[in-house]
Amino acid sequence: MLDLFKRKSEPEERKPWAERLAAGLARSREKLAGALGGVFARRKLDAQTLEELETALITADVGVTATRHLLDDLSARWKASGGDGDPKALLKAALLALIGPLEQPLVVTAARPFVVMIAGVNGAGKTTSIGKLARHFQLQGLSVLLAAGDTFRAAAREQLTVWGERNGVTVISQAGGDPAAVMFDAIAAAKARGIDVVLADTAGRLPTQLHLMDEIRKVQRVIRKTEPTAPQETLLVLDANTGQNGLAQVRAFDDALGLTGLILTKLDGSAKGGMVAAIAKERPVPLRFIGVGEGVDDLKPFVAAEFVDALFD
Repeated sequence: MLDLFKRKSEPEERKPWAERLAAGLARSREKLAGALGGVFARRKLDAQTLEELETALITADVGVTATRHLLDDLSARWKASGGDGDPKALLKAALLALIGPLEQPLVVTAARPFVVMIAGVNGAGKTTSIGKLARHFQLQGLSVLLAAGDTFRAAAREQLTVWGERNGVTVISQAGGDPAAVMFDAIAAAKARGIDVVLADTAGRLPTQLHLMDEIRKVQRVIRKTEPTAPQETLLVLDANTGQNGLAQVRAFDDALGLTGLILTKLDGSAKGGMVAAIAKERPVPLRFIGVGEGVDDLKPFVAAEFVDALFD
């Protein structure tokens, strides 16, 4: 089996986080730079400039609603500056004000076990994110147990098992069984062993597959019956390349499960980073983590200012 923890290259491994994040947002940054270069050079906000800005932001997957919000905020900031502000700096400030509220780091409370339920569509990077989360919590001195709730895909169970072995973490799984039963067994095992955190994988599903959305609600209900205060976190993993479709996923899973946070994965250079602004405006679920690569240390808490800097600089 392939080593799921192998980095792409040694030089990449040594790059600081800011550089990796900037590389991950290269596509969005280049779109903005190409479209906004002339606008920022003119250093004025007239009707033509605002129209060009609107096109650029929508092209960068910011979305119509968030774009209108940003342009209104930008215009207000420009007016407040007496028409003498730097449009680029003002737009960065407007974007930071919009996405800043999404910066809410995940905090493990005193609940034991602290259960984190992870959902997402197939291919979003859900299982890989769970492996990285396990490492994140271990670095905080917390013990972790993995629940392989994607019971119908052998590859998913095998992948989670590899992450478990690499981190020295127990994986509770069943072949072809009831996902809810796996959750029950995992929480019982965590209680018996004094485990701090349970990371509960679930089968990938599309929001339009209503019967599967009903099933994931059942999984959440079983977790609550097993441990009334759980899950303490319900996270949705989003592929950063999906653009505006990511917003539709957030809406659907939030309506079904009551999301407490998001994980944005695959910021790999082709990602559509503007989707974060659309989410912030239309369904502001906290963005707990972002992932920029394949390594175990390539998942970090979201910091809004770092994200904005990587988009523009």
